[in-house]
Amino acid sequence: NFKEAQEKKTWGNAMEEEIKSIQKNDTWELASLPNGHKAIGVKWMYKAKKNANGEIERYKARLVAKGYSQRAGIDYDEVFAPVARLETVRLIISLAAQNKWRIHQMDVKSAFLNGDLNEEVYIEQPQGFIIKGEEDKVLRLKKALYGLKQAPRAWNTRIEKYFKEKDFIKCPYEHALYIKTQNNDILIACLYVDDLIFTGNNPSMFEKFKMEMIKEFEMTYIGLMSYYLGIEVKQDDDGIFITQEAYAKEVLKKFKMDDSNPVCTPMECGTKLSKHEEGESIDPTIFKSLVGSLRYLTCIRPDILYAVRVVSRYM
Repeated sequence: NFKEAQEKKTWGNAMEEEIKSIQKNDTWELASLPNGHKAIGVKWMYKAKKNANGEIERYKARLVAKGYSQRAGIDYDEVFAPVARLETVRLIISLAAQNKWRIHQMDVKSAFLNGDLNEEVYIEQPQGFIIKGEEDKVLRLKKALYGLKQAPRAWNTRIEKYFKEKDFIKCPYEHALYIKTQNNDILIACLYVDDLIFTGNNPSMFEKFKMEMIKEFEMTYIGLMSYYLGIEVKQDDDGIFITQEAYAKEVLKKFKMDDSNPVCTPMECGTKLSKHEEGESIDPTIFKSLVGSLRYLTCIRPDILYAVRVVSRYM
């Protein structure tokens, strides 16, 4: 919580960085709360960002609005925003492997802060950063903030508009996939909220795209795609190899099966499952969590698809 985080320098620096990022982006302005309006509360969220090996890379503090107190039609209207499907990400990896292309990755710093708000929204001043002498005032949001119900849509609308201005064509069947062609060159960009991957056949197009994106959205160029949505990616001359080793180990540990014996067949042929009426009842939340975890693993493990499908019937 905030009190504990305040005492540690790493989290203190992370909070300072978040506030600087918000102020640099001109996200809010100090104002008096008008009659008939209610200020939405805010809270600090803390996360230690880890790499594929499970080592802490950086400490991230995020200021989040308590969106659950927002009222439909007053504080927000439309909230839907698309994200790329894992099948699309896999298809891009396959395409790059066949054509011997390299896939690059970028991350948007505080992505949701780039979204423009259409509604008039007021929030309370954040803990640790309340302005002295102005304690009774609130902050009027000019741009979206994490936690707001309309934040993902506002960000998606903003970046979609930018892509269209730069002559990208949006795929009609996958609304988070954008393609740009110049003569015989192609650039493919795929977006999952604030994580962007791109590939194509012309490195000079990459460089131009990279510089423009960094200038427009304050993005971080991560380099070659190596870890994306929990998928570990290895790109070399022999092809592109994907694995979810760290995630699989995490699932085994979570459900206390890390000491189990591995087998090649995830399910015996002809197995028929049925409800064991006399047996001990199972916690449905744990079962759903287990099946959901396995479903995410099927992204790169088609060998367990059938077994996962069978246990999914008993949700």
